[in-house]
Amino acid sequence: AGGRYPALRSAVICLEDSVACSSVPQALTNLARLLEIRLKAGPALFVRPRDPAMLAHVLRFDGVEQLKGFVIPKITVSNFPDYLAHLPDDRYLLMPTLETMEALDPTQAVRLRDQLIAVKARVLVLRIGGNDLLHAVGARRSSERTAYEGPLGPMIAALIAAFAPYGFQLSAPVFESFDRPDVLREEVRRDLEYGLCTKTAIHPAQIEVIQSCYAVDPHELAEAHTILAAEHAVFASRGVMCEPKTHSRWAFAIIRRAAVFGVFPKSGALVATA
Repeated sequence: AGGRYPALRSAVICLEDSVACSSVPQALTNLARLLEIRLKAGPALFVRPRDPAMLAHVLRFDGVEQLKGFVIPKITVSNFPDYLAHLPDDRYLLMPTLETMEALDPTQAVRLRDQLIAVKARVLVLRIGGNDLLHAVGARRSSERTAYEGPLGPMIAALIAAFAPYGFQLSAPVFESFDRPDVLREEVRRDLEYGLCTKTAIHPAQIEVIQSCYAVDPHELAEAHTILAAEHAVFASRGVMCEPKTHSRWAFAIIRRAAVFGVFPKSGALVATA
């Protein structure tokens, strides 16, 4: 929280599943002490409370205004209004987490989406809670394969189909193994193919791997600029059909990524952009 990892842009302080029930009082004390420090450097901080009552408790802490927002765990149609009751204005950003089977039910997903649309300006990203989704079906992912090569793959696709067309950015599930950078790197590439351009790191060793994958290929960046500036409805680029009407959203995303994470030239060295 104090800036130990300069490349880290945001961090979530979890008071939910990563804290044992017996340790909750100590965890809350730790958070209260942290907020009293009046941090002047470091990543944007978010807190993930266990329930609406804990959210209300945290909001009474001195220094809570230093938080950028809150992660809403296990969001459902029934519990989301309870969280919002404690957050009536746009002072804090929200990162609701899609990690219950309700989010995968088409009928319930529509109801949940309608609730989220009502506060869309406050929703920074919808997080996909892979571990909870797998728990619901009694599975655990392998550390030797990406999330897309197991039961989580179809779930990710279903959530993207339910929420992304309505303008919500979704965040990819965590990769639990922090000693398999090769698999993590491949998974991030697959994330990007699915339009997921944020991912939670569960270990400092993952930060550089994830962010390096977000750097943009220079050919893709040039293509994105060409798409947005094109006067023709359809044109060819490197043997591929480009259609500005259907590729413009992708092009905007590529340009934004390049502005934040830079561009990889053919040599493989990262070049920073403005």
